[in-house]
Amino acid sequence: MAYDRLQPSQPGGSTQQQNHEEHKARSNKRKIVILSVIAVTMIIVSAVCAGLVIGLRDGGADSIGTQVRRKPTQAISKTCSKTRFPTLCVNSLLEFPGSLTANEQDLVHISFNMTLQHFSKALYTTTSISNVQMDPRVRSAYDDCLELLEDSVDSLSRSLSSVIPSQEGGSTQDVMTWLSAALTYHDTCTEGFEGVSGTVRDQVTDKLKDLSELVSNCLSIFAASGGDDFAGVPIQNRRLLSSDDDLSGESIDEENFPKWLGRKERELLSTPASAIQADVIVSKDGKGTVKTISEAIKKAPEHSNRRFIIYVMAGRYEEDNLKVGRKKTNLMIIGDGKGKTVIAGRKSVSDDFTTFHTAAFAATGSGFIARDMTFENYAGPAKHQAVALRIGADHGVVYRCNIIGYQDTLYVHSNRQFYRECDIYGTVDFIFGNAAVVIQNCDIYTRKPMASQKNTVTAQNRKDPNQNTGISIHKSRILPTPDLTASKANFPTYLGRPWKMYSRTVFMLTYMGDHIHPKGWLEWNGNFALDTLYYGEYKNNGPGAAVGQRVTWAGYRVITSDTEASKFTVAQFIYGSSWLPSTGVAFMAGLQV
Repeated sequence: MAYDRLQPSQPGGSTQQQNHEEHKARSNKRKIVILSVIAVTMIIVSAVCAGLVIGLRDGGADSIGTQVRRKPTQAISKTCSKTRFPTLCVNSLLEFPGSLTANEQDLVHISFNMTLQHFSKALYTTTSISNVQMDPRVRSAYDDCLELLEDSVDSLSRSLSSVIPSQEGGSTQDVMTWLSAALTYHDTCTEGFEGVSGTVRDQVTDKLKDLSELVSNCLSIFAASGGDDFAGVPIQNRRLLSSDDDLSGESIDEENFPKWLGRKERELLSTPASAIQADVIVSKDGKGTVKTISEAIKKAPEHSNRRFIIYVMAGRYEEDNLKVGRKKTNLMIIGDGKGKTVIAGRKSVSDDFTTFHTAAFAATGSGFIARDMTFENYAGPAKHQAVALRIGADHGVVYRCNIIGYQDTLYVHSNRQFYRECDIYGTVDFIFGNAAVVIQNCDIYTRKPMASQKNTVTAQNRKDPNQNTGISIHKSRILPTPDLTASKANFPTYLGRPWKMYSRTVFMLTYMGDHIHPKGWLEWNGNFALDTLYYGEYKNNGPGAAVGQRVTWAGYRVITSDTEASKFTVAQFIYGSSWLPSTGVAFMAGLQV
């Protein structure tokens, strides 16, 4: 159907053809970067192997690649029984040094270590075909995979470092987030090759074999070891957070900012953009530090622990491949306001790009903040998937921004994200992805789609029951644009549909206009995921919020418990009380102030 996620690609124009020599030069440069990533990864892996103190048996009988068929120990059998892919779990652990003498806690580390090594090898071998000539659509998917595999290696390395007892790492929520992201990266890589064929796809698919299942097993093992607090469905069977966790919204002061926020950050968020001491100023007329946003991003330091501020003066900026990469951490980009500072693009899947590659602006560096600007993809509805903004940054914040498109407007790709006081426009699946995201106090506008299309606000793609991901829309408004209002009878609007098996989306305390179909939710394909998804509605209001005629799927629920609804608040779902205050962005930690 016309509103399916995977639309047939249209032939791209000659402007899309990539010069083979340029790709060769770029590939050689990337090889050097990837080899550096793998070298660092191997140092981490080696340190873990040494730190576990569970060395090989006499004579090296436990070495990788041995042809001797061994039986799993009781610890391995018990550990793997908790996973979704137990046979792969047993076989992969038996191949790894030290597994036969490891206890269950050691096997948590070993499973992470082994999975990281598999991803590192996949990244290295996938890079080996970078000089092969590819058509634009395949090249787009291939380039995505290299980036996503690098991100997977980084997330797995951080997870591994965090579960080593002797190392200082992230919290259990961090580890679940990074493992969930690694699985999403792999999933996005394979999705990019859907609808294409050829040797490149076959080779990449072969190199990625079993990686998704290995990460899934890591999630299961870590969750079962006590590392997870909120993984499965139904959530009412999970334990509550401890009394030591700060879950209330009472720490919001009269200015609606967290009162433990430092003076500097408080001033940063309340000061007009033109008065902020930015590190770089972008102005198209030459009055700033640089004329393009690309130049400004290049000036940002890598792995920065301090906030680096880019102020983009009013104007319309259309630049190719605008992205804040993984190494550009704690970057803040500020505009002169919605509709004044505009970042625009027009890439779409119809131009032989993957959906991932169409974003007018993308950010993956942790701690990214965008404030007071517009992100727009103006490809139009006939071009199908065309992303305006893609965020994969952990602890990413988008504040007081317009996000405008049609199909696939906002790609909440991965990690933890927060949106506040934004206006989001679209038609089909226009808020989609697999982040753990809270969208709070936003206006979400459905537009008039193409003939025979149906509007769907969300398409959440949680693939594994242990991923701590989902879309939470809290104290917002779901509204029609004027063009849809005039013909809403011909274009039903639904709250969402399940892109993947464990899709999870909730709407809480949100106003819904009368353009929302009484069923509320739409099937993806027949009965797919209707029993395994988690879709919830809690105390919404407005003419479209009546639940009397809602779907009767096993996975749908009208939430009546405040305790259950609280699971999807900023404090509990994205653990915002621990990191959002440092951004200076106003937020509501609990259900209500």
